[in-house]
This record gives sequence, C-alpha cells and structure tokens, in this order.
Amino acid sequence: MTAQAASPLPVTPADIEAAAARIAGRVRRTPVVESGAGSFGIDASLSMKLELVQHTGSFKARGAFNTLLSSDVPAAGVAAASGGNHGAAVAYAARALGHQADIFVPETSAPAKIARIRAAGARLHVAGTRYADAAEACARHREETGAMDIHAYDAPGTIAGQGTVAMEWLEQVPDLDTVLIAVGGGGLISGCALWLAGKVRVVAVEPEGSCALHAALEAGEPVDVPVDSLAADSLGARRCGDLVHTICAAHVDQSLLVTDEAIRNAQTRLWTELQVAAEPGGATALAALTSGVYRPAPGERVGVLVCGGNVALDSIVTG
Repeated sequence: MTAQAASPLPVTPADIEAAAARIAGRVRRTPVVESGAGSFGIDASLSMKLELVQHTGSFKARGAFNTLLSSDVPAAGVAAASGGNHGAAVAYAARALGHQADIFVPETSAPAKIARIRAAGARLHVAGTRYADAAEACARHREETGAMDIHAYDAPGTIAGQGTVAMEWLEQVPDLDTVLIAVGGGGLISGCALWLAGKVRVVAVEPEGSCALHAALEAGEPVDVPVDSLAADSLGARRCGDLVHTICAAHVDQSLLVTDEAIRNAQTRLWTELQVAAEPGGATALAALTSGVYRPAPGERVGVLVCGGNVALDSIVTG
C-alpha cells in the first residue's frame, strides 16, 4: 500500500505512512474476523477489525506512540485529558518510552479504564463529572508545569496514528466496500477516512445522546452538544475539533445515529456470538447494522471496527 495523492489538509496519507513506520513494533497488528452472511441477523458478510485487542484495550495506543515518538518531550512529561481509553494509551506509551504522564479523567470514567491508567504508572487525577472538566484541569496543569499536551482526537499526530488502523485493515481485506466506525471526538474516523478516501465508503456511527460530529456536519462547523449516553465514557466529546470537522466533511460519506438500546444489544451480541467483550463504544459501529439503521446493499462488503474493550464482563452478561 502506497500513499495516496497529496492532500491540502494538515494531515495527509503520507503522514499516516510515516506514523505506521514510526510505531512499528510498538503496537499490535490487530486481527480481522470474517463473519458470514446471516451472522448477527444481517444478510451480508462482515469484516470485523478487532482493535479492542490493541495495547490498553483500544486503538488509542497508535496515536499516543506516534505523538510521543515524533515530539521532543519536556522534562515535565506529558499530560492528557481522557474519558479513559486515551489516558490509558498515553500512560502506557509514556512508560514504554521513559516519560512521566499525568492523566485527568472525569468521575464517570469506567473502573476498568481507571485501573488501566493506574497499572501503567501514570499519576491519575479525577476532575469533575464531565470530560470537559477533566480537560480544564489538564490545561491548568500544563500551564503550571510545562508538560506536553497529547490531545485525544484533534491533533495531527493523533489523527495520523489512528489512521494506521485503516492502512492495516485495507492490507488485510483489500476488497472492502464500506466501513462503519464509531465516533467520539473523531480522531479515529478522521485518520481512517483520510487513508480510505476514494477507495472505501466511510460511515460514521454515533449514539443519539452524544453526537458531536453529526451535529457539526449538519451545522457546517463544530458545535457544542449534550452528552448523555451509555457510551459516553468513550464517545462523550461535547464538541468535535476543527481539524476533525474539516477532514470528515471532506471524506466521511454518511453519518448515522443509534440508540443506547441498540448499542447494548450489539454489545451483548458480540459476546454471545463471537465471545468478544466490547465496551459500549466498541459495539456502537455494529449497532448501526444490528438495529437496521444501516442496511447493506446486496453483495456489499462491509467492515465493522470494534474499537474498544475496556469493560467489566459482568456488565455485558447481566446488563
């Protein structure tokens, strides 16, 4: 796979190629599971990219390593605000590369994600009830200490790193027609859409109660949205970034919304049919199919990204 044509955007396919070379050996090449027609009650074959088996349980390690390996990290280390998955990835990458990490999370972060952050040796700060509260506390810390910011989604290094998911996926399954990708802040879908532009249709899937990208695409610019969803600890951005919006407006083909009930159902079905334990955010892309919000055309080759697995198993089995 070679880089695509030059892009006027601040992140390019060449940046994704460079990120892939940079993070090689630091991240896992995650598997793809092929699911035949009839699985999950869907009359289409699915290619399911299991990014939830990445280091720290989500795709976020890719962007974290790319950012750290392409930056001069100050003595004060790095700082990140996160619902949980980004913080765990930054903590993991920072420890692997010998840097101190301070991670700021809201009170609503899942215990499984907080445990990941602590296990990676970061200094954990619980600040407020929303991601925005954690982001404000993180910003104050950076101003006081000089620590380097690693943004969860709206930064070139993060987006290029996350785009390596699509680069890898297309190498594994070159005949994809459409991919469905869950969206929180939008770093993952931005990177993937850049790589897949002109080759594979990209469909964004968000919870009805937390849909920053969908609202931005409708408004023509990023806007604040309420955040109230089962998947808010990973897909709970109040506002998508300017860079994310610019990329997605150019390269995302469709934006869909699903209910929390549909997300829970998809989460349960991933476990019962594949024994894959996905967090709600990780099951959100599949929810578009299992709920009928997205209906593949006959013969369409559909990819589903299962992007996160930091969840307590009993919440799936008994939830």
